[in-house]
Amino acid sequence: MAIIKSSKKAIRQNATRRVRNLIYINKIKSLIKDIKFFAAQKKAKEAKELLPKVYEILDKSAKVGVIKKNNASRRKSRIAKMVEKASK
Repeated sequence: MAIIKSSKKAIRQNATRRVRNLIYINKIKSLIKDIKFFAAQKKAKEAKELLPKVYEILDKSAKVGVIKKNNASRRKSRIAKMVEKASK
């Protein structure tokens, strides 16, 4: 356990930030899981409807620093490619 006052505060800050970041991480995971499911089932219409929500949460999480900008860009690219492949 931390003894120094600043260390105790840092632990509190880390816990708060972790909770805030987990909201974004869990939302990303669930949306990507859903879109992969639709793509695997060849349900292009549902996947395309979900695509803007995935883009939005990836951009927002990159903006607030949960993931890096290039990470968000890479994921968006791969998901778009997957949806496009499923629609053929």
